[in-house]
Amino acid sequence: MQSFKSTILKFASKGEKSGWTYVEIPSDIIAKLKLKTKKEFRIKGMMDDVRFERLATYPIGEGNFIIAINADLRKKLGKKEGAMVIVKFELDSSEALQSQELMDCLAEDKEALKQFLSQTKSMQNYFHNYINTAKTSATKAARIVHSINAMHKKQNYGEMIRSLKTAK
Repeated sequence: MQSFKSTILKFASKGEKSGWTYVEIPSDIIAKLKLKTKKEFRIKGMMDDVRFERLATYPIGEGNFIIAINADLRKKLGKKEGAMVIVKFELDSSEALQSQELMDCLAEDKEALKQFLSQTKSMQNYFHNYINTAKTSATKAARIVHSINAMHKKQNYGEMIRSLKTAK
């Protein structure tokens, strides 16, 4: 298991990553992982005393990677930008949980299914997670409808979320 101590940082302006809260993974740890690609990868472990699984790391250029800290994880940590955290992690090769309800609906709509399957695996996982994290059946149903509509509009997950925010 890899371990490091880092300061929580926040991008002021970095394209699609603007506003993200994150920690940088030290380059010596990246070297130890002996990655065969410079693409994102998933990790599991602990940040301070908070467990996490299937947390994405993102390349930011020149072989450097960051771990994005989403709002839920920040809340559990009780820390903000500038605070120190201890990260212990290992690669996580487990498969993401699929939403059977989404797959059942896509099976009935061949055009939407084709568009969904054309998305990258990580983008498909965002849609599954969006649906799996719904707290009520009404919210889950609405999220499935949003996802199917996004397929017809040929939107990826980020595009769908942005369009839903502007529609409010």
